[in-house]
Amino acid sequence: MFSLLFFVLLIQFFTYWIFEPLAFFLEYILEVRSFPIIALIGLVFLFSAKNIEQN
Repeated sequence: MFSLLFFVLLIQFFTYWIFEPLAFFLEYILEVRSFPIIALIGLVFLFSAKNIEQN
């Protein structure tokens, strides 16, 4: 039981160690203030595409 707990804690530690810098970097790049600009660009790109079925 303790070995299972040890392996679970070890996996959680390495997962945090690997993904925490990536999450911090993405949080820094995609701040909440810049989300409306990114969403607006995404919507313009989405709705400006030509219709494929247009004759």
